[in-house]
Amino acid sequence: MEEERIKNIISNFKSKSNNELKEVLTELSKDFEETKGLLIKLSHHLDSTENLYNSILKEYKKRGN
Repeated sequence: MEEERIKNIISNFKSKSNNELKEVLTELSKDFEETKGLLIKLSHHLDSTENLYNSILKEYKKRGN
């Protein structure tokens, strides 16, 4: 579904047909799931980076620097 059409349906959803609403709901659901997946992936990356940083910092401090 093209972006302009989605925007049009969303901005005037009260006057749109059920089929149009269903199409937009499908697109919004896809977008939600993609965004959620990306956030989870980024959260895992952030956790991994923090753990690695802390491990290296601990070793650095252990060496007396």
